[in-house]
Amino acid sequence: MAAPLTINAPLKDMDEWDDFLTGRYQEGKSEDEFRQYDEKATPGVAEFYRLNHQYQTYDYVMAKEKEYFGLDKGQKSIWEAAEFLNTLVDDSDPDTDLTQIEHLLQTSEAIRKDGHPRWFVLTGFIHDLGKVLCLWGEPQWGVVGDTFPVGCAYSKDIVFSEYFTANPDINNPLYQTKYGIYEPNCGLENVHMSFGHDGYIGEVMKNYMPEESLYMLRYHSFYSAHRHGAYRHLMGKHDIEMLEWVNKFNVFDLYSKGHTKPNVKELKPYYDDLFAEFFPAKIAW
Repeated sequence: MAAPLTINAPLKDMDEWDDFLTGRYQEGKSEDEFRQYDEKATPGVAEFYRLNHQYQTYDYVMAKEKEYFGLDKGQKSIWEAAEFLNTLVDDSDPDTDLTQIEHLLQTSEAIRKDGHPRWFVLTGFIHDLGKVLCLWGEPQWGVVGDTFPVGCAYSKDIVFSEYFTANPDINNPLYQTKYGIYEPNCGLENVHMSFGHDGYIGEVMKNYMPEESLYMLRYHSFYSAHRHGAYRHLMGKHDIEMLEWVNKFNVFDLYSKGHTKPNVKELKPYYDDLFAEFFPAKIAW
C-alpha cells in the first residue's frame, strides 16, 4: 500500500531524506564535499526543503503542537504503531524491499550489538515512529527534515538556509533577532522547534522513556545544533550535556542501514519483552 502523501511531496519516498542525511553528515567529509548538496545535485531534496523552510512558521508550529501534542489519535501498542508505519512503504517502488519495521530493527539491533542499555535499544526502534504523521495527512515537509527553532533568527548552518527568505516570519523583526521570543540560555524545553516526527514522538514517549532517550527522540534531526554548534545561546548547560547522547544515537541512526533483512519473527520475542518492560499494552498517539 502506498503512503497517502498527496500534497507537497517532492521526495519519492521518506527514505530519500534519510539517504540525503547519510551522505551529508558522513564523518570526515570536507566543506567542499558538502557543497554538492544543492538544488542541482539533489532536486527532490532541495524542493522538499524549499517547502519546509517556507511553511514552517511559528504560527504553523503552534497550531500543529496544539493539534497533535494532546495525543488524541487513538491507542496503539508499539507493534501496532510500527505496522501502521509499514503502510508508508510503496510496494511498487523497485528501489526498496525493506519494510519500515525492518528499518527500525536495523537501527535498534545495531545499538543492541554494541552492548548499550535496553532503553537505548528501545530508542532505536521507536525513534521514527512519529512518521505516522504522514498517514494522518501531514505533508512530507511537516514530518521529516532538519529541525530548527522557530520564533528567532535562523542559523546559517541549517541546510538550504537560503530558502527562509520565503518564510513569512522573515518579516517579523522580533523573530529575526538572535533570541527572538526566548530568553538567553532558557533551555531547549522552552524552545519551539519546527514541527515533525521528532517532537511528536518525544511527546508520545515523555511518560515512559528516560531523559537521555527523550533528547535523542526530540533532537535527532536538530543537525545545526549537534553537528555545527548552533543555538548554544538558547541552551542551558544541561542541554549541551544531553546533546552528547544525541550524537551517540545518530551514529546508529545514520549508518546502521544495510541490505540484510532482520528476521522479524526471530527477534519478536526479545522486543515483546522489551516493550513490556517500558510500556503498558497500549499507549496514546
